[in-house]
Amino acid sequence: MSNKVLQMNHIMKIYPNGVVAVEDVTFELIKGEIHALLGENGAGKSTLMKVLFGIESPEQGQIILNDKETTVKSPQDAISKGIGMVHQHFMLVPSLTVAENIVLGVEPAKSKMFIDMDKAVEISKEIAKKYNFEIDVTSKVEELPVGIKQKVEILKALYRGADVLILDEPTAVLTPQETDELFIQLKKLKEKGHTIIFISHKLDEIKEICDRATIMRNGKSKGTHNVADISTTEMSRLMVGRDVVLSFDKKPIELKDTVMKVRNLTVKGSTGVLRVDDLSFDLKAGEIFGIAGVEGNGQGHLVEAITGLNKKYNGEILVFDEDIKKHSIKQIRESGMAHIPEDRMTLGCAKNMNILDNILSNQFDSKELSGKVMLKSKKIQERVNELIKEYLVKCKSSKQNVGMLSGGNIQKVVVAREFSTNPKIIIANQPTRGIDVGAASFIRQRIIEYRDAGCAVILISADLNEVFELSDRLAVMYKGKFAGVFKDVDSVTEIELGKYMLGIKHDDRLEGIIYEQ
Repeated sequence: MSNKVLQMNHIMKIYPNGVVAVEDVTFELIKGEIHALLGENGAGKSTLMKVLFGIESPEQGQIILNDKETTVKSPQDAISKGIGMVHQHFMLVPSLTVAENIVLGVEPAKSKMFIDMDKAVEISKEIAKKYNFEIDVTSKVEELPVGIKQKVEILKALYRGADVLILDEPTAVLTPQETDELFIQLKKLKEKGHTIIFISHKLDEIKEICDRATIMRNGKSKGTHNVADISTTEMSRLMVGRDVVLSFDKKPIELKDTVMKVRNLTVKGSTGVLRVDDLSFDLKAGEIFGIAGVEGNGQGHLVEAITGLNKKYNGEILVFDEDIKKHSIKQIRESGMAHIPEDRMTLGCAKNMNILDNILSNQFDSKELSGKVMLKSKKIQERVNELIKEYLVKCKSSKQNVGMLSGGNIQKVVVAREFSTNPKIIIANQPTRGIDVGAASFIRQRIIEYRDAGCAVILISADLNEVFELSDRLAVMYKGKFAGVFKDVDSVTEIELGKYMLGIKHDDRLEGIIYEQ
């Protein structure tokens, strides 16, 4: 018997619209390894994993699992064959307990009518103990931190007998401490003989945790490498096809006038829970003010208030000394504010509309593009072509639906739209989430260029590398307040920042207020 637990030979996947997502790709796993799968958005790695997990059927190719040729017809079929997948967006039921989630769909039964919940709790405790996962299985999932939720997802897969475990961007929303804990658990799974596919854009993490890496570009494999023998720079080059800037040289900060004042801002969520708690700060032109924090600590509610999406708040938000509470979103934008929303698919774009309509949706009423009666079609086409070229959007034409683009290219369309009006204030919420290293580098460089030109930027990001690389000033949000604020970003370590993010440390001197740079 060979040491290869999986072979995917000459896989081809063509979607109904004619897009060749995976072209003649061969992918192999050795039992007991952690194997990275790398590539830009649209490179084909997600499609390849969908084929393995039975979500997509390939046009051609062969899957050999444990030395036997097989077909994987559905996710249920994949699970029955020992393949599990932990998705980037967790597939948990928040209102159920950990134990209920772990056994969901394969519950132990007292009878034909009733589930044996005592047995479910016992089973869940046993599997958590077996894999050294410290979890209270009677807790409701909605009450758990994100790092624990991830462990629940992994236990769900292991309970169903997963020998091969696919992890899709597993550290995207974890603190450094939670990432370290996850890596300890993954190494233990490896020691127990499990094989892990690790999909990530974080090259430093791949160097730390993975044994081998398969790199994909434009639907094709660019080879499999021993991680110890390849640098992060070479990984980036193979992914993107060119050298990628992984660090940035910023000009010294030149602070200018205060462009935004937030005073005693209090925001409640839809259920009445306090999400932003008496928060005050200033934002000055020429700075990038980074806000880090575990998701769900008020960052999203803060952005909704600042951008006019939510008017149900107490306190003041002054933009260029004007209270914006009664201003429409259009008026707020016309004052010079741009907004890159957290979720590009729900708030960032109209996915069933074309690139032209999306990229110019905030400019059609401008004098440049609109006459007294008719739109200036020629000018519109010239403008959209300029933006597609300037922002390196890979597409067939401006008439292509945005929803047909890769995640990185959709994000470029959103950024092009927001940046092309020469904003004075940019609210960038997770501007590079879930996109490849090339697109992320391009967007980060643009943010720095606007900062250097005197724009004020609020950067909210779960990517600590991004926060450290771009921020001139940095705050950590915890339970709706700033737990810590750092004017000298270079003096802070990821470990220290993680302690503020987890609520272990808190700067009591702040009292929620920052007025001075």
